[in-house]
Amino acid sequence: MPPVLAAVLAATLGAALLNPARRTTSGGPLVGKPAPAFALQSLDGASVRLADLRGRPVVLNFWASWCTPCREEAPLFRELSGRQAAGQGLAVIGILFQETKEQNARDFIREFALAYPSLRDPQSKTAINYGVGGIPETVFIDRQGVVQHVDRGGLSRERLNVGLERIGVRGL
Repeated sequence: MPPVLAAVLAATLGAALLNPARRTTSGGPLVGKPAPAFALQSLDGASVRLADLRGRPVVLNFWASWCTPCREEAPLFRELSGRQAAGQGLAVIGILFQETKEQNARDFIREFALAYPSLRDPQSKTAINYGVGGIPETVFIDRQGVVQHVDRGGLSRERLNVGLERIGVRGL
């Protein structure tokens, strides 16, 4: 491949990861299908398996500390996670996406006082299984483990509420 073409391709792919398609903010091939299983470790070392959350509505947010829209939506997730109850009701889970330094993620979590688990995703395997093409992306999974909604790009309160309603959770 000629060097100029390789550079253009690399720049285009990089831009796509940082800016998911603006025209399509929701939907995708996973909607209506069982959510891909995962077993990941939190930054605190706890093991989290999607299978253990069965029977609860789940909100998965793929994020990174270097992502500006992630910073903008973090207060919504802090507010939403205040509704979590151990072992029942809504589960909010963060999944790190290509985080360059784990300490940056820890600082982000502290800055925004996020109380829900943030999981490491080695080699982005879970992100790949969920078809993440850019961040932030949020996946809304119902109590039966079926993906009911996917939202790409930074969430507003209104867009968050659309996803919550699709999994039977009262909006903010």
